[in-house]
Amino acid sequence: MQKPKVIVICGPTASGKTALSIELAKKIDGEIVSADSMQIYKDMNIGTAKPEDDEKQGIKHYLMDYISPQQRYSVAQFKNDATKAIEEIIEKGKTPIVVGGTGLYIDSLIYGIEYNDIKIDEDYRKKLERIIETQGLEALYNKANEIDSQAMKKISPNDQKRIIRVLEIYHATGKTKTEQEEESRKNEVKYNYKVFALNMDREKLYERINKRVDIMIEKGLIQEVDNLQRKYNEFPTAMQGLGYKEVVDYLQGEYTQEEMIEKIKMESRRYAKRQLTWFRKNKETIWLDALEKKEHNIQQILENI
Repeated sequence: MQKPKVIVICGPTASGKTALSIELAKKIDGEIVSADSMQIYKDMNIGTAKPEDDEKQGIKHYLMDYISPQQRYSVAQFKNDATKAIEEIIEKGKTPIVVGGTGLYIDSLIYGIEYNDIKIDEDYRKKLERIIETQGLEALYNKANEIDSQAMKKISPNDQKRIIRVLEIYHATGKTKTEQEEESRKNEVKYNYKVFALNMDREKLYERINKRVDIMIEKGLIQEVDNLQRKYNEFPTAMQGLGYKEVVDYLQGEYTQEEMIEKIKMESRRYAKRQLTWFRKNKETIWLDALEKKEHNIQQILENI
């Protein structure tokens, strides 16, 4: 029996994934499952470049505006929730289109990786946070690198959330993140994933990223972060998102507004570079030129599914 087809559209930030996926969904009677680790949060709209209702053009989106910023949300939860959404779309007779730039989320689906949803050991988490306060994040990065150098090749020395995650997995299970992934990749994958990634000239991508950040500031990103801090009393992971943590630091007086904007642009460009490196690992990915007309790229997708 043939496995149901699931289309995946991935790529770096600001490459046009949202617009392409919506046009494709209209063409093939599809619905979209978001694979974006920040768009999943309610009330975090500007800094995540979440599409507004009119942009969605009536296409149903799953796992967007899905949880409160006060909640933790893991890759294991995403895999479970995304699989349910894919099933629901298939049962309707429609085509699931997974869209996003969070590599871990996408890999959990296309490779069938089981990320054990480990219980957070609050005492151990506090111990790690104390190390960051007293010795700096670099100390934790080095510690994680000693435990799982393979996993750390894909993680930025500034990515506190994922550095802590590598250490917590090993602390809770006695196995490295890499060992767990290798074991679970042996599992049978339920769907026939067809993966497409958007790419463009690096300089043009960086121009688009810089412009996007300017637009976010104009739309009211600073006010959005201020409102979030007033509305919610804790953010286990949400405020570690790119763009949000820099605004928090600005509001606390650590940067001028100009410094904050430049920091967001720089970190966004670095993130895009890491995303491209990540998605190039999958040799079966079909690459599309993001600067081509949407109709051309849709035709490329239709010819390859």
